[in-house]
Amino acid sequence: MTRMGRREFMKSGAALAAGVAVMKSTNAIGLTGTNAPRPTRLFEFHYADVELLDGPMLEQFRHNHSLFLNLDDDRLLKPFRQLAGQPAPGEDMGGWYSPSSEFDPPKNMTGYIPGHSFGQYLSGLARAYAVTGDKATQAKIQRLVRGFAPTVTTKFYQDYCIPAYTFDKTNCGLIDAHQFAGDPTALAVLNKATDAVLPWLPAKALNREQMMARPHKNISFTWDETYTLPENFYLAYQRGAGARYHALANRFLQDDTYFGPLSENQNVLPGQHAYSHVNALCSAMQSYLVDGSEKHLRAARNGFAFVIEQSFATGGWGPDESFRKPGTDELANTLESSHNSFETPCGAYGHFKIARYLMRVTGDSTYGDSMEAVLYNTILGARPIRPDGVSFYYADYNMDAKKVDYEQKWPCCSGTFPQLTADYGISSYLRSAAGINVNLFVPSRVTWQQGGARVSLTQQTEYPKVGETTLSLKMSKSERFTISLRVPAWAGQRTTITANGRPFQVDVQPGTWAKLDRTWNNGDRIEFSLDMPLRLVPLDAQHPSIVALVRGPVALFAVDPGAEKITKQQMLAAQRVGSSEDWELKTGTGKVIMRPYPSIKDERYRLYQKT
Repeated sequence: MTRMGRREFMKSGAALAAGVAVMKSTNAIGLTGTNAPRPTRLFEFHYADVELLDGPMLEQFRHNHSLFLNLDDDRLLKPFRQLAGQPAPGEDMGGWYSPSSEFDPPKNMTGYIPGHSFGQYLSGLARAYAVTGDKATQAKIQRLVRGFAPTVTTKFYQDYCIPAYTFDKTNCGLIDAHQFAGDPTALAVLNKATDAVLPWLPAKALNREQMMARPHKNISFTWDETYTLPENFYLAYQRGAGARYHALANRFLQDDTYFGPLSENQNVLPGQHAYSHVNALCSAMQSYLVDGSEKHLRAARNGFAFVIEQSFATGGWGPDESFRKPGTDELANTLESSHNSFETPCGAYGHFKIARYLMRVTGDSTYGDSMEAVLYNTILGARPIRPDGVSFYYADYNMDAKKVDYEQKWPCCSGTFPQLTADYGISSYLRSAAGINVNLFVPSRVTWQQGGARVSLTQQTEYPKVGETTLSLKMSKSERFTISLRVPAWAGQRTTITANGRPFQVDVQPGTWAKLDRTWNNGDRIEFSLDMPLRLVPLDAQHPSIVALVRGPVALFAVDPGAEKITKQQMLAAQRVGSSEDWELKTGTGKVIMRPYPSIKDERYRLYQKT
């Protein structure tokens, strides 16, 4: 089976039932007015409901939580104090984060966006507090909000190249500090910060071509991303910041050049900045959830389907941070011309967000297929952020590829990484009117109230190294409900489900949810065994002979392959090397090791083979 084409992807989520139940999202909504969330099939758990167990996801979460918890407050606040003309103790963070006279775009990006990722660091800490309940984290969040408040002034944005970009992150951090860490002043600070930025924002969202047409000091002033603002404006409104945030959200919906054409199924992505335009699809989803705009729901669904159409076998997309024109050689050419194939932490964060929105609304399981591809083939292979701010940025899918860190400290990907890892738990499970949907097969535990029973479901698994996952139930009393397991579209015919050692009579159809409906008892045990055949995934429809070897959700990279020619038959005959994650295939001149991306360290590698 090859990767689904756009048409098949659209068909899989085409029907939105008219009578779908209205669910209240317990994480992202927090309504205070009379508006109600629009119809969704699924909704999110609280952060604290899901506990990651030992594994690479928990390791990444802990690393990011600890790193930002222990960063010096004065260093984090310094650029705001400097640009407000206030005393600014502490060492410079450096890189993109600290003001610098060296900034000379695009030649030298030192000092590019002072303080740009502060809001994301605040958001990541707030979500980490919601996961852990750690009081030291809550105290740090509240110190940072208090320290930030006196620096808020319109002077901060004087001669600032991309004000909407930074303010959007500030908005997100403050509303998360309010929602998840209980900060009592965050919304008041947000209102003050909004007053400070509004004089520097255009009358409506502008794309980069429109920004280029305006007078600008240098090229960086054309890179602002006003079209991403509505998502967090909508969330600020829903979380009690005031009615003006609803008006601001509507003001910055980019309908003329983006959502309007997308809603009519016109692919306007080619040439656009990749991450920010995927992130903007989340604004369209909030327009649907808050205002019931079917146009914006269509735009989000169509836009994401266009992204899937030109994704790599890893689930990544946007080489050199731009989308390419379908039906051309443009994507294939990047395998030779570029080493910047996927903006990894930012892209993974945006991908998880929009896929989770769409899964909630449509109930379509295949959005989870795309999430796990990005999880296992991109972000879990990202190098950790170092204490000095050196970060992993681009995944490399060049024909001669290598993992490298980004040359500037504290780039954008240092902000999305902690947000993403804090969201791992709420991406793994979703609630439904019937029970629970298991989206990701990861070592974890989720606890919730089901009818009259307190239920805890624990996953034990080494997936995707192996296809088996065990799910165990602890319950205060017996209760009937449905446990829905995502059956990936690539699943083989030998996929099976047993309950307490006996086959469960349920339809196990690839690309759907396997719905296990019964009265569950304390101690019940489910064994889910996914058949994960080797398959070849072509780069795109125009290049069927450029293929990647994929097993289940995992793309396998040829390690140190040199100029070795590898055929399709040789790839499909690959054999596992003992109990490791490596696979070995025989060529006409020797052997080649195939390895998952997270296991690659400093080796040279190649994702696609020309056959």
